[in-house]
Amino acid sequence: MAASRRPRRGRRIAIVTAAAAATALTAGLTTGCDAVSKALDCVQTADAIADSVTDLQQAVENASNDPTQLDESLAAIDKNLDKIGDKTDNADVNKAVDDLSKAVDNVRTAIKNGDRTPDISPVTDAAGELTKVCTP
Repeated sequence: MAASRRPRRGRRIAIVTAAAAATALTAGLTTGCDAVSKALDCVQTADAIADSVTDLQQAVENASNDPTQLDESLAAIDKNLDKIGDKTDNADVNKAVDDLSKAVDNVRTAIKNGDRTPDISPVTDAAGELTKVCTP
């Protein structure tokens, strides 16, 4: 009987070892996919922000016709900054998000102070930096 128990025990050990290896592999792949997913989210959000910055540039050009476009464009950038800030723990991305947020706040302040054609080059520069750090 001892001989018949040995193969069962060996099989059990092999099954447990295989299950442990599969779990470790799955955890590694999930972590890798999570990183890829975060990077993809970053790129997509940076792209959306770039579109919002283009809208902001057009809004500044058309400010005399429709001043509400400026607020709408700034709000769209803020919304996307919130999305990207919530999804990353990357220091470079967080710095770029902070810089862009400050640039947007400065434009908003300029508008509140009566500037109908604020300098948005800091917003454009910060958006470019965000796109750069989000690109894998």
